[in-house]
Amino acid sequence: MHFIPLRVLVLAAGLTGLTLWQRELYKAEPILSWSSVLWTLTIWTAAVTLAVNTVGKELWPYVRFIWHCFIQPVKGADQRARLDQFYEGQAHVYDATRNRLLRGRNTMLNLCAGHLRTMQQTAPKQRLVWVDIGGGTGHNIELMDKHFPISSFDAVYLVDLCEPLLRVARERFAKKGWKNVHVLCQDASEFSLPEWAGSDPKGSVSFVTISYALSMIPNFYTLLDRVDHVLSPAHGLVGVVDFYTSGRQPSLHERAIGGASRECGWLSRWFWQIWFDFDHVSLSPHRRDYLEYKFGTVKAYNGRNRFVLPFIVRIPYYIWLGRSRSCDVSRFCHAFEVEGGNMIGNCSPVPFTAVSASPAEEKEIPALEIGEPVMDPEVGGRTVGQATIVNITPPLSSFHYGIGKPWRLPYYEQPIHKEFRTFIYSFTWEDPMEDMKYLELSKDDSMLVITSAGDNALHYAIAAQPKRIHCVDMNPCQGHLLELKLAALSALSHDDFFQLFGAGRHPSFRALLDARLAPLLSSTAYQFWRINERAFDSGFYLQGYAGWALRLAQLVFTLAGVRADAEALCSAGSVAEQERIWRERLRPVLLSAPVVAVLRSPVFCWNALGVPLNQRRMLMEEGSVYEFVRDTFDPLPGTWSFRDDAYFYPLALTGHYTRTSCPAYLTPSGYETLRANKGEAMDAFRLHTDSIINVLRGLTDSSLTRAVIMDHLDWFAPGSKDVDEEVAEFHRVLSSGGFVLWRSAARKPWYAEVFERQGFVVTPISVRKGPEVALDRVNMYASFYRAVKV
Repeated sequence: MHFIPLRVLVLAAGLTGLTLWQRELYKAEPILSWSSVLWTLTIWTAAVTLAVNTVGKELWPYVRFIWHCFIQPVKGADQRARLDQFYEGQAHVYDATRNRLLRGRNTMLNLCAGHLRTMQQTAPKQRLVWVDIGGGTGHNIELMDKHFPISSFDAVYLVDLCEPLLRVARERFAKKGWKNVHVLCQDASEFSLPEWAGSDPKGSVSFVTISYALSMIPNFYTLLDRVDHVLSPAHGLVGVVDFYTSGRQPSLHERAIGGASRECGWLSRWFWQIWFDFDHVSLSPHRRDYLEYKFGTVKAYNGRNRFVLPFIVRIPYYIWLGRSRSCDVSRFCHAFEVEGGNMIGNCSPVPFTAVSASPAEEKEIPALEIGEPVMDPEVGGRTVGQATIVNITPPLSSFHYGIGKPWRLPYYEQPIHKEFRTFIYSFTWEDPMEDMKYLELSKDDSMLVITSAGDNALHYAIAAQPKRIHCVDMNPCQGHLLELKLAALSALSHDDFFQLFGAGRHPSFRALLDARLAPLLSSTAYQFWRINERAFDSGFYLQGYAGWALRLAQLVFTLAGVRADAEALCSAGSVAEQERIWRERLRPVLLSAPVVAVLRSPVFCWNALGVPLNQRRMLMEEGSVYEFVRDTFDPLPGTWSFRDDAYFYPLALTGHYTRTSCPAYLTPSGYETLRANKGEAMDAFRLHTDSIINVLRGLTDSSLTRAVIMDHLDWFAPGSKDVDEEVAEFHRVLSSGGFVLWRSAARKPWYAEVFERQGFVVTPISVRKGPEVALDRVNMYASFYRAVKV
């Protein structure tokens, strides 16, 4: 009956259309029999009725939703009365109309399921009790069954104050036949489980979810205090998804906890707070702030719901996972403070100053009369100052509440981090096989290496399993990439793992990320990969800065008509065939004037190849770009098999690895070595997002035995004082007989003398002499050096 007026309008339009069609057909007044007219009208009426009813059934729930949410005023003496009145007329269409509005519920539950599975591995006999607060129709519980079977819970409690919604939940659970699911009509801030009768509820709940309800509960302080009291300190998990608004976070620490893209514009804050306030939904920042204060953050993701009009309506929402602050964080504190060399504060040690949000706050804090200094003025034989450093730790970073391994050390976002929009290197160019000839690694060694894409660090772990590998990179995205590899090695099958980092494509990356990888990732790394969830859609190695170089190579080969020859080079059965294809087909293209001109461009060198200006200058001082390209590529095809060994250039030419030509960590044997004994080899990793000098400052004397810094020092200008300071720190941190390996674009880099002045014995391992001999399977650098502390 709701569509009678619409039907009349559509029928009238149909008759008009029919008349016009007849006029056009006959070019005159229509002359039809009454039987023809009635037959035509019958067909039109049936078609229109069917179409309108079909569309109406889909639209009618939204009509009711719009009426109750945006038009009908919400009245009531208390919260319960308002809820009943608000949902009474839309309870049965609630789920159908909220999928697009209430974003993130499925993701939150999937994330929680992954974290619960990981936590259960350490406590498989722990009683599993879930309380879904404000769960309404029970949609969350039904949805969770897809990610974590409801039968796996000892008990599930749905707590809500709205009876119309709970009626829908009871019907839903009755159809499912779940005997362990219980519906409680209670005020969430005072919820009480039947199983608590006669016992202390403290620590009895292992899982709590609050889905788009925290913003609707007036007594949210009381609610969160109650959740904190009943949540298990050791194995409890809280999951929240809700709308929010937030201004600029006042401190670095709060920004680190809250996650990327948390800040909302002033117009967004003003509009959405007022809009939702009409329905007694509070988007005030206080609720989320207290949540993050009361619990330790495990994961945080800030999104924008592009509802109805994607570019206009962007409602801020967040997904948050947390744990009790009473949980044991000693393992992560030790990893951060002792193993990571961060004994001062929650970031890299900065003597004399406190790290704060603004330059005005970065001032020396005078000694306070509060007893003995918190830091001895002599640390590791170094005088670091007499000032007492005041450090208020709670709330600790999300690192301390992780449930995986303490790979990624926490960091504060600094201005320089914003210079890196993504990772520069999706793969590592330096040849780790050549490194291993001179590293003489054992299980007793402690290393510092440049993170890059993590390929070489993983190679060292496979080959020798040293006790500590400090991976250092200023670009946070390089750390995100190595974190993802470590998590994937731990959680995925070899086939899935190779699809990601061998083929560079995986059809279900987002599903793997939320359910299996996220529990082992830091909060910042999860946010990065959640934002870049399509990185593995069409070719991972075409992403990042270095991906532009691969794209250019493919474009050049396509335009030159030698794309098939490039692929033939990578699959050639002999070195002689490789050299023939190179000389006859590919060399004339790569050494052509247009290609060399592009490679000469400083903009392309940095944005595609990751070559900074200072390094480019070193290269140009010792020869031309043409000579560099010639001397790099000419010896390679006649020396190593691209199909079976030298995997670097097949990746560059085809955009992916193969099963026979790939880094060690992608091979079945390397994969198994890293996973053996519950990933013992990967326990060595500590990932620093900082400068090398800051990391070295935090390490104790003689705590390292090896350092592989790649071409890092090429980035500095000749005579830089920073290099003097860094080399001096290397001399302090390395044990006697320890050494540094580096590569350079120059045959004799200027900073070799700096090592000699600081007491190192410097030896060139190999130096490029021309196009006849390759230094290694990459041959991209002109020299390879070692500096030994004697």
